[in-house]
Amino acid sequence: MTVAIDEDELKLVLERLDTVKLELLRLRAMLLPEEEATDEEKKEIAEAENDLEKESPFTLDEFIKELGC
Repeated sequence: MTVAIDEDELKLVLERLDTVKLELLRLRAMLLPEEEATDEEKKEIAEAENDLEKESPFTLDEFIKELGC
């Protein structure tokens, strides 16, 4: 099955994924307050916040790589 989307739709999906990822990290921090975030987690949170501020979501290639596909 092939699904075709245009570049604007892809950008919108990636932006929403970034927002969801950041929100999940925040919720995790709220639910597990006794657990200190690792340096890697802190770095990921900072990168996600920076991406959202710049409105520059990661590329499709980075997303695919992150999924391990």
